[in-house]
Amino acid sequence: MRKPEDLKKTETVGCVFNIERFAIRDGPGIRTTVFLKGCSLRCLWCANPESISPAPQLFYLEHLCTRCYRCVETCPSKATIKGPDGAIVIDRSVCKACGKCVEACPNKAREISGKLMTVAEVLEEVKKDTLFYQNSGGGVTFSGGEPTHQPEFLWHLLKSSKESGLHTCLDTTGLVKPEVLKRMLEYTDLVLYDIKHMDPEKHKEYTGVDNRLILDNARMIATQGKEIIIRVPLIPGHNDTPENIKALAEFTKSLGIKEVDLLPYHSLGKIKYQRLGMEYQLSDLKPHAKDEIAQIKADLESYGFKVGVG
Repeated sequence: MRKPEDLKKTETVGCVFNIERFAIRDGPGIRTTVFLKGCSLRCLWCANPESISPAPQLFYLEHLCTRCYRCVETCPSKATIKGPDGAIVIDRSVCKACGKCVEACPNKAREISGKLMTVAEVLEEVKKDTLFYQNSGGGVTFSGGEPTHQPEFLWHLLKSSKESGLHTCLDTTGLVKPEVLKRMLEYTDLVLYDIKHMDPEKHKEYTGVDNRLILDNARMIATQGKEIIIRVPLIPGHNDTPENIKALAEFTKSLGIKEVDLLPYHSLGKIKYQRLGMEYQLSDLKPHAKDEIAQIKADLESYGFKVGVG
C-alpha cells in the first residue's frame, strides 16, 4: 500500500475510499462521485462507516477466511493474532492498515478501505468519462464522509475540476468552519446539503453534535448565489415525524431553495460494520413502506418543492 513518504512533498495528497463512476443520484446527469475519508458526525444510521476515520482501515471478510494464518505470520504490528478457539482476532488499536496481510491472504478475505491519492490521480480517473458528462449534463461530485474534512485536498480537487471544464458538486454535511466552506464554494457549481434533523437536541442524540453550525452554514451558502439541493436521510422513528418535516420545509423555503431529495433508510451498510469490527446500532430498524415515503414526499411538495426520492 502506498505510504505518504512515497509521494513527492510538493503533491497535494488525500485519502479516498471510493470512486464511483456512472453515478446518477449525486447531481445532474452522469457523474463520477469521489468519496473522501473523514467525518466528525456519528450518525446512528451511517451506511459508510469506513468514511468516518480519516485514515485507511482494514476490512476483514470473515466468510472468506480459511484460517490459513498467513495474516498472523505476516502482520508486522502483531495486530492480527490466533485466538484461543483458532479464530482470527484483530487488535485494531495497533493495526496500521499497512496492507501486508492483504497481500498475504490467498482468499481475498482482507481489504484496505482508503487509498492515498494525488489530485492528478483522482482527476485522471474522473476525466475518463468526460464524454458522458458532456452528453448528459453531468460532472464530478465530491462526497464523504465529510469532504471538507480534507480541506486542502478538496479545494485543489474542485479547482482542478473547474479548470478542466467539469461541472462540480459538493455533497456536504455542513459541519465545517464557515470560512472553509465558503472557500470551497468558489469552485462549486452545486451544493448537495444534508440536513439530518431540525431539532438541535435530537440532532445531537442521533449524530453526536447539535445542528446549529449546520443550519447557519446553510443560511450562509444561500446568500452566495449557489444552487442548493437539500438532502434528507429519511430514518424511521428518528426524523420522519410531521413536526420535523414541517420544520424542515419551512427552513428550506426561507432560504429560497427549490429542491429536496429524500434518501430512504436502508441497512445495506450493516455488513461493513462487521468487516470493521464495529457495532451497528440500528440492527432492528425496518425501512419505510412505499406509501409512507410517498406521503412525506407529498407533504414536501405541498410547499412547492421539487422532491426526489432515492
